[in-house]
Amino acid sequence: MTGRGRERIQSIVLKREGSGAGHKMRSKLASPLLLMLACGCTVGPKYHVPPTPAPPAYKEMTPEDLKQTEGWKQAHPQDSVLHGKWWEIFGDPELNALEEQVNISNQNIAASFANFVQARALVHQARSQYFPTLTTNPSITTNRTFNASSSSSSSVSAVEYPEYSLPFDASWTPDLFGRIRNTVTSNVASAQASAADLENTRLTAQAEVAVDYYELRTQDSLKQLLDSTVVAYRESLKLTQALYETGIDNDEAVAQAETQLETTEAQDTNLGILRAQYEHAIALLVGQPASTFSIPVGPLKANPPAIPFGIPSQLLERRPDIAANERLMAQANAQIGIAKAAYFPTVTLSGTVGLESVSIANWFTWPARFWAAGPALAETLFDAGLRRATVQQYQAAFDQAVANYRQTVLTAFQQVEDNLAALRILSVEIQQQDAAVKSAQRNLNVATDRFKLGLDPYLNVITAQTALLSNQQTAVNLRMQQMTSSVQLIEALGGSWNIKQLPSPQELISKNPPTSTP
Repeated sequence: MTGRGRERIQSIVLKREGSGAGHKMRSKLASPLLLMLACGCTVGPKYHVPPTPAPPAYKEMTPEDLKQTEGWKQAHPQDSVLHGKWWEIFGDPELNALEEQVNISNQNIAASFANFVQARALVHQARSQYFPTLTTNPSITTNRTFNASSSSSSSVSAVEYPEYSLPFDASWTPDLFGRIRNTVTSNVASAQASAADLENTRLTAQAEVAVDYYELRTQDSLKQLLDSTVVAYRESLKLTQALYETGIDNDEAVAQAETQLETTEAQDTNLGILRAQYEHAIALLVGQPASTFSIPVGPLKANPPAIPFGIPSQLLERRPDIAANERLMAQANAQIGIAKAAYFPTVTLSGTVGLESVSIANWFTWPARFWAAGPALAETLFDAGLRRATVQQYQAAFDQAVANYRQTVLTAFQQVEDNLAALRILSVEIQQQDAAVKSAQRNLNVATDRFKLGLDPYLNVITAQTALLSNQQTAVNLRMQQMTSSVQLIEALGGSWNIKQLPSPQELISKNPPTSTP
């Protein structure tokens, strides 16, 4: 038998002589160990969400403002938040179809979901440390020894024999000071933050599709406007040519009309660039190649909905980015506990049991069996301030997470107020701009009649035409701003998401595979 084998058997024999004094010794060792296990605690600060005061109401849309805001006069929602598919509030079937594709095919959402699955797997990895680790290392070793003959010192014989070993090793580190518990808590918070990031990515993509869709429809409306303007300018050119041919007017008016027509035709053509770019952007968001994706031409149907915006305190529960930052604070708080656990000793329980013999047939005989078990204690006595600096690092990281959380909350209030103000002011501005369009049309009619009578030069007609077209384009763009501000308000409110949709720790611990909607 090899020296390693003899030493192992000797240790087995010593450990098997366990009746009497040995048994009493093990009892004395086990008692304090069991006490340590029973008294395990979690070190580190308790987590509390830092206070972030919310204003009692939004100042940019008071009940009095609702009466004067277009589309909001009859708005008396029973609930103060959106539910389900928020984009359906706009009542546009084409937009609904595009939004449905976003959740299925958008690659940013797919990447964010994969990131969430990774974070969820880290929770399972951390929880595995609660349990013992069992390993085995079977081996077959051929040993060769040389024995000198007693009759002659020069006579040496070689002996070979196999050694069959089947050991099982088990080790377990009890979580006496909460290192593992804090690690699990940290990973759970990180996974929840990842789930909130997924929802924020989803909301951002959905809002971008809606904004791009209404901007595309705006280009279609502008195209429709310029097409009709080009037709009107051709009629004006024919009029100037007819008057020139009859000697009533001069060639200068014809040249001015030609310039006005050609400039407007160029503007009309140029609209195709932006429309194509918006169409390509939507294709990217819905996960389709731009080369095979198209949206039929159709004018903007400006019908801004009344959006239930609720009260500011609800915003803290509706925005996924706020939820993500709050969960990152919880993760940073747990990291402090992990760092503080390094001040305390680590106890490891380990044991080995197995079979070892020169013959497999003898494995199940008593001498072939061996075992060894016992605790081990590890403690850092001097680290030149490493642990203290590590704790300070994670405390600073927590302070940073708190600042980021509060900044996100303030930004959320700003974005809601910005879009409420935009919708309120746009309602008034659109009414004023519509009045300006009517006045510009009346001015053009007067200028055209005076030109036909030979009272004014054609330059007056061109000036009136330019003013009318400019005001009409402004009116279309204002309605586009109104629709996009409505979308951005919904995005600022968090869409139809709510913090209750975050996966709970139990759901993250579950072994059921995650779905695409945590």
